[in-house]
Amino acid sequence: MSHLSAEELSLKAKEVIVQYIDKCDTLKQKERTKIPAQEMPTQDPFIRRTNLNEVAIGFSEEQARIEAMRCLQCIKKNCVDDCPVGIDIPGFINKIAHGDFESAAQIIKQTTLLPAICGRVCPQETQCQLHCAVGKALKDVDKSVAIGRLERFIADWERKKGKRILPEMKPPTGKRVAVVGSGPAGLVVAADCKREGHHVTIFEAFHKLGGVLRYGIPEFRLPNEIIDKEIETLNEMGVEIITNFVVGRTRKLMDLIEKDKYDAVFVGTGAGLPVFMGIEGENLVGVFSANEYLTRANLMHAFEKDKADTPMFSSKKVAVFGGGNVAMDSARMAKRFGAEEVFVLYRRTENEMPARKEEVQHAKEEGVEFHFLENAKRIVGDDHGCVKGIECLRYELGEPDESGRRRPHEIKNSEFIVEVDTVIVAIGNGSNPLISQTTPQIKVNKRGNVLVDETQKTSMDRVFAGGDIVLGAATVILAMGEGRKAAASINLMLAKETESETKKKMYTVSDM
Repeated sequence: MSHLSAEELSLKAKEVIVQYIDKCDTLKQKERTKIPAQEMPTQDPFIRRTNLNEVAIGFSEEQARIEAMRCLQCIKKNCVDDCPVGIDIPGFINKIAHGDFESAAQIIKQTTLLPAICGRVCPQETQCQLHCAVGKALKDVDKSVAIGRLERFIADWERKKGKRILPEMKPPTGKRVAVVGSGPAGLVVAADCKREGHHVTIFEAFHKLGGVLRYGIPEFRLPNEIIDKEIETLNEMGVEIITNFVVGRTRKLMDLIEKDKYDAVFVGTGAGLPVFMGIEGENLVGVFSANEYLTRANLMHAFEKDKADTPMFSSKKVAVFGGGNVAMDSARMAKRFGAEEVFVLYRRTENEMPARKEEVQHAKEEGVEFHFLENAKRIVGDDHGCVKGIECLRYELGEPDESGRRRPHEIKNSEFIVEVDTVIVAIGNGSNPLISQTTPQIKVNKRGNVLVDETQKTSMDRVFAGGDIVLGAATVILAMGEGRKAAASINLMLAKETESETKKKMYTVSDM
C-alpha cells in the first residue's frame, strides 16, 4: 500500500476519471481491464495503532466511479452466484459507474439491509470477487473489481446523505415470528419476515444489538455507529426489539411457542463459547480467550480506561495463538491497549493463514510480529500464578489435510522459551450451548451445532436455526445467507397456514 492520504488518492482519481467518464458505456473489455484499480485510503499506521477510529477511510465518489467502470458486466454473473445472499452486483455497480448512487442503494436494499457491514468485514476475495472476470483476466484475485468496497461506498453515501431507503412491506398477516439473537443471521431473518407482513420480535441477551458484529469485531474495522445505523432500519420497519432477555433462562424456547403464541422461532445465538488449546497454564492470570478480550474492548469500552467499569489487563508483551481474523483483531487491539510487543504464533506458514490478506497486512503495518511454524506447548507461570512466558515448539509442513492446507508436524526437541506477560487464545469458538441444554427437543451434533434440514428447520416443530449456531464460527455473509434461507422457509410455512386458515373461514361462512 502506498499510504497516500485520502485527499491525494481522490485527486489522482479526479485526474483519471476525465479519461473515461464520457465513454462509460462504450469502453471495450480490454480497455476496462486497463483502468487502474483504486487503492483504499487508510489512516497512517503509526497514528491508527493509538486509536479505535476506523482504519479504512472509504472511496471518494471519483474513486468509486472509476472502480465501477472496471466491471465487465458479464453475461454469466459469477459474482452473484458466489454471493451468499444473491445481491445484484453488476446492477448496482453499473449505477455507480454512471453516478446514480441512489439507484445503486435501492438495488442493494432489495437483497440486504446490512451493506455497510458486509462491505467492511466480509471476505469478498474468497466469495463474490473470487471468480470475477477482471481478476481472472489479470490473473490476480486482488485485482478483481472491489465489490465489497463499492458496496460500502454506497451504504456510507446513503447514510451521509440521510437518504435511508426502507424496503417495501406487505400488509400485516397477524402471524408472529420470534428471532433469538441479533447477530447477522437474526437481523436478516427479522428483516425478511417483516417484509412479508409478519410481526417480528428480536430477543437479545446483551443490552445492545448486533451479536458478534458488536462484541467480536473491533471498532477500527466496524464502528459501532455503523451497526447502530443499520439496525435503525429495522426499528423504522416496526421490528420489536427486546434486550437483556436470555432465551433459555429468562424464558424457555418452548414457552415462546406454547405460552407467547409465536408462530415460528428462529435461533441465531451464534458461536460464543471460547475454545482453548488444553495445554498446561491456560488457567494462569494473564490468559484470555479472544472472545473475552474483544468483548471487554468492544462492548464494555475497556479502551476508555478512565471510564471503563471492567478495565483491560495491562500488558507489555503479548502472544496471540491463532491465524484467523479474530487473532488479527486481538493482536491489533493489544497494540492499541499499549502493549510494547505483540506477536502471533501460527503453526503453519503465512500462505495457510485463514485471515484476510488485508487484515494481515494492516497488522504488520501496525507493528504486530508473526512467528510462523511455531506453536505453544505450555504456558509458564510465576510464583504468583501469573503468566511469565510460553514454551514453544517449532513445526514443519507435511501433506495437505482435509482442509486443503498442509498439515503441520512438530519438530522433536525444538522447544524454546519466550517471555510474555499476556496470552490471547484465538483458535476458534464453539456453539452457544444454552438453547440445546434447555431445549432437549433440539438435536445437535457432537460439536454442539444445531442440526437443521435443507430448509434450516430444526428437529423441533416451528423452530428454525442458522448462522454460527449451525455452521460453527463462520463469516458474516455466510451467516446472513443461512438467515435468508431460514426466513424464506418461515415465510413459506406461514403463507401456507394463512391460505389454509382463509379457506377454512370461507367454508365456514358458506355453510352458515
